[in-house]
Amino acid sequence: MTRNEILAGINEIFIDTMDDKDIVLKETTQAADIEEWDSIIHILLVVAIEKRFDIHFASNEIQNWKDISEIIDSISSKI
Repeated sequence: MTRNEILAGINEIFIDTMDDKDIVLKETTQAADIEEWDSIIHILLVVAIEKRFDIHFASNEIQNWKDISEIIDSISSKI
C-alpha cells in the first residue's frame, strides 16, 4: 500500500469521524490545523484507523505523532 493510498484512507476516516466532507488532509496536517481535532476525537480516530488497517498502536506511539506523515509512517510499519 502506498503512502497516498494510506493518506486517502486516513482522510476518509477523518471525514467520517468528524462528519465533515470538506476535510482534505496533507502529510503536514497537524491537530492544530483542524478545529474539531481534540483529545476525544483523537481517540476515535485512532480506533477507526486501527480497525480500517487491522493494526494496533502502542500508547507511546500515538503520543509521539506530530502530523499526518507520522501516522502514515506508523501505519506503513505495521502493514
